[in-house]
Amino acid sequence: MSDASRHASRRSATVSCEGDIRFAGPVATARLTVATAGFGFTDITAAVRGALAEIGAREGAVLLFVRHTSASLTIQENADPDVLADLADALGRIAPADAGWRHDAEGPDDMPAHVKAMLTGVSVHVPLIGGALALGTWQGIYLVEHRARPHRREVVVQFIGTCDRAP
Repeated sequence: MSDASRHASRRSATVSCEGDIRFAGPVATARLTVATAGFGFTDITAAVRGALAEIGAREGAVLLFVRHTSASLTIQENADPDVLADLADALGRIAPADAGWRHDAEGPDDMPAHVKAMLTGVSVHVPLIGGALALGTWQGIYLVEHRARPHRREVVVQFIGTCDRAP
């Protein structure tokens, strides 16, 4: 495991639910702001659960979408931090900063970040059953920061289904 992946595996970050929750028929929308510490995986599962509790979500589906091209979302193991470190190493091998990219106006880590986000995806969908995310025992929801320096990332949380509270 590289030193970079050791530091990038599981980062702590500030995650907050911003603004009012908006209801439009069976759809409720909230936004999370994630202040990352630079490259790595930030577990946002608790923040997503908090947003869904605030919505009063009971049965349906939650769609998460990160509004950036150099960060991504993934569902991954949350028990062994070596998994995240190995994934960070793998992403670094797939799209290294020194690969001779043409797009480097924002720095040598920018184009590799776009490639990594394209491969890992900017959205995830999770069923909600009885008010609980239907994640497996060892699964967590992660925002993956692909840039070296800290950023503030916005994640849109949309719930489609039934709620305990009326809009």
